[in-house]
Amino acid sequence: MDVRALPESERLIYNNLKKKHNVHFEPLNVGDHRIRILMVSDLEELLDGKDPFEDVSSFPFWSKLWEAAIVLSHVLASAPERAGGRLLELGSGMGAIGLAAAAAGFSATLSDYDDEILDFARVSGAASGLENVNYITFDLLKPENIGTFDVITAAEILFKEELIDPVLAVCKEFLSEDGTVYLAHDVRRKCLPIFLEKAEAHFHIGTKKQTIRKNGIVSDILVNRLKKK
Repeated sequence: MDVRALPESERLIYNNLKKKHNVHFEPLNVGDHRIRILMVSDLEELLDGKDPFEDVSSFPFWSKLWEAAIVLSHVLASAPERAGGRLLELGSGMGAIGLAAAAAGFSATLSDYDDEILDFARVSGAASGLENVNYITFDLLKPENIGTFDVITAAEILFKEELIDPVLAVCKEFLSEDGTVYLAHDVRRKCLPIFLEKAEAHFHIGTKKQTIRKNGIVSDILVNRLKKK
């Protein structure tokens, strides 16, 4: 990717990020679309000596292109709502899901709690030639009214128990009455069954397991589709 081809505003964002991090563009092919994802090249730089196995909250979940995100990108690229539907990605991180959805025709809004995280997605969106994308800071624990969406989506967002109720509340409040929630998680994610049990009171839930191989490692991903009762 020749960063000189970026629009001036995104080029300035890229240059500021590059001053703080070692970065590179990673291609993601979804259907007929090629997304360019700006990534942090060295996760150890972000961990700064912290052991994520001692404290999961110290792991920079936003900085990894999760297998679940790749699977969900392909799911949304063929979703029936893609022809102009309004989509909200929660905890977008690198933004692969929302950007792939935008390339497929969604009007996508990518959200995360930190504006610098969104800067990565902003550069990726520009590098991928996407214009139908909005980027907003959004705190799951203190959500502001941002309207309703035809689709709400997220990958690996239930990585700790404290997020179960906030994610469920956001899905209930900001999903249109006939909208759909698409979630994807590794089958080993322990908070997912707890979330789904609580969600059953409000949503019809469908589940499909998909297998993905990345860098020689096979992962089983659960994709859940939720519709309001």
